[in-house]
Amino acid sequence: MQVAAPKTELGDNDLAAQAMSGRISAFKELVERYQRRAYLYALGMVYNPDDASDLSQEAFVRVHKHLKRFDRKYPFKVWFFHILANLCKNHIRQRKTREKVIVGSSDEHDMAVPISNNPESIFDRTELQAQVWTAIEQLPEKFREIIILSHFQELSYDQMAEVLEIPRGSVMSRLYYARLKLREILEKMGVEL
Repeated sequence: MQVAAPKTELGDNDLAAQAMSGRISAFKELVERYQRRAYLYALGMVYNPDDASDLSQEAFVRVHKHLKRFDRKYPFKVWFFHILANLCKNHIRQRKTREKVIVGSSDEHDMAVPISNNPESIFDRTELQAQVWTAIEQLPEKFREIIILSHFQELSYDQMAEVLEIPRGSVMSRLYYARLKLREILEKMGVEL
């Protein structure tokens, strides 16, 4: 009986370095680490599950194609999300020029696993998640993007600054105003915080 090789405990940058030297399994592990997070980020930006899937896959294709350009002194996660963010922004711009606006339903954004098995508790959590995603969808793109990077991708201020190519102070300011606007939208929706 052959046992599958265990996943490595290497950091992202080490895996990227191994992938640069041609080790396919290292790149595969990076994809596995970031696949879900990439999809959820793209879904939060473009609202369409098919487009989100395509964009997150395209980000991995571009990462693989340009892996030699990766500078190991910076976190792989920042470089990856910078590529994905640009793909999403380009997609949104192209969609706007085609005047095609399709918004996916809120239930597609259900990401969290309920803590309780109580049906009422599950319903309340799912309803709240749907309301939060509906509110996030109403945010301007720059606010929506920073909320997703901060709260769903858990990037630091410095990492968000690199992804968005703006100063750290601008990240802090933008996040502050994005949270205010999100709170305002949720209050108008009647969501108690």
